[in-house]
Amino acid sequence: MIDYLVGVDGGGSGTRALLLRRDGSVLGHGQAGPSALGQGRPQAWVEIHRAVDAAVAAARLDGFEPARCALGLGLSGVHNVGWCAEFLALQKTCAAQRVYGRVELFTDAFATLTGAHAGRPGAIVVAGTGSVGEALCEDGTRLSVGGWGFPVGDEGSGAWLGQHAVQLAHWAVDGRLPGGPLVHAVWDLCGDTRDKLLAWCEAAGQFAYARLAPLVFEHEACDLAAAQLLQRAAQALDALALALDAGQRLPLAVCGSIGQRLAPRLSPACQTRRVEPAGNAVDGAIHLVRRALG
Repeated sequence: MIDYLVGVDGGGSGTRALLLRRDGSVLGHGQAGPSALGQGRPQAWVEIHRAVDAAVAAARLDGFEPARCALGLGLSGVHNVGWCAEFLALQKTCAAQRVYGRVELFTDAFATLTGAHAGRPGAIVVAGTGSVGEALCEDGTRLSVGGWGFPVGDEGSGAWLGQHAVQLAHWAVDGRLPGGPLVHAVWDLCGDTRDKLLAWCEAAGQFAYARLAPLVFEHEACDLAAAQLLQRAAQALDALALALDAGQRLPLAVCGSIGQRLAPRLSPACQTRRVEPAGNAVDGAIHLVRRALG
């Protein structure tokens, strides 16, 4: 018997959970740390459980039983078959005290797409910690573009912006370009010598680079290098949108913290079909797990 639904959005920056009764009434929200599969499959389960626990605590439910709950997970990294298999296998071994009545696993992009268009055909470009484009066509076909992961992909994302800001800081230390306001801001956080920057980069991952992205926006008005990075990021998101829907027929939602800030900079072709998202990835995960339950 399924009495509760939980939708989870898990990415490289954090995890969000929404707890509902089966009838759709909202009970509680929860948050936890990153649960992207690329940052560790055991850790993903830890953060998911924390987010669900926080939602249950917010709902003030006594005697909550996971066995009466259907869990819809929209997670970054699910496209990697090996990670996905390891993640699902871990549920059987390390979650003996947390056996859910139903677990449905989706990519975070598909959950976002479903939430943004309320399950109807449409396209999304997402730029947060990473970036990806996804579309659901009128004939039911699904398309995916980008999402190759950090550091080789994720163009236009927070991690991509942060990585390129650090690259400018490297070049300025070398004397290959002058150190402008953006470079000095990166030096303040990461170090202003070769040894300090090397040490920071050695320890940094996708999330650490993404945390530098706000510096690029903050210094756009006073630093041409920052402005050029934002222009390149917007062009990267444009390219995702065009590759998804060359005929420009589907409504386009631009999602994610970075995507929303870059949305006004997209090309006129994208602007003409851009719509506001109907919901987010958590809403999409709820929609998908409800559909799986029939």
